[in-house]
Amino acid sequence: MPQNLLPFGGEMLLFENCFTKEESDYYYDTLLHEIPWKLDKIVVFGKTYDQPRLTALYGDAGTHYAYSGIEMPATLWTDTLKRIKEKVETVTGTTYNIALLNLYRNGSDKVGWHRDNEKGMGIHPTIASVSLGATRKFQIKKFKEEKGKLLTFNLEHGSVLLMKGDMQNVWSHQVPKTSKPVDARINITFRKIIK
Repeated sequence: MPQNLLPFGGEMLLFENCFTKEESDYYYDTLLHEIPWKLDKIVVFGKTYDQPRLTALYGDAGTHYAYSGIEMPATLWTDTLKRIKEKVETVTGTTYNIALLNLYRNGSDKVGWHRDNEKGMGIHPTIASVSLGATRKFQIKKFKEEKGKLLTFNLEHGSVLLMKGDMQNVWSHQVPKTSKPVDARINITFRKIIK
């Protein structure tokens, strides 16, 4: 079992090489081509923008997810996502009923500072984040500290980052854009909606 990467306030565990290179390559190529990726609009401080990445939502029948003014009904799991989900559930010891997929097309695509603390996931959500494709930086800082210390981790092809406990209440996180040439990355965040 990996060690907790957080100094306090919840748990964050990085399972490197959770999937073999062959598995990771196969899942990346399959998802890249079989998922009907879409570009959503996002509302930030009353203004509407194109989201700086492509997304899709999959899950159990009747599930949905909402964040930043976006309401997404889940499409039923594909066979590929079911296989990935089963492995992640075995490794993390948690079951999930929904997955938000993000496609970062290049280094300009990103997700800004946020917490995954939507009410439908409960007070202490457990989220498993699968990375496929290019390595991207994942940064965290203590919530509400504008100039707080940044902790930076590399999320590599085939890895799983598990976030649980009080993490979403104490820490904010982001995947920053980069000016370096970088290939596409697919991120799958498995979650459990409880209401």
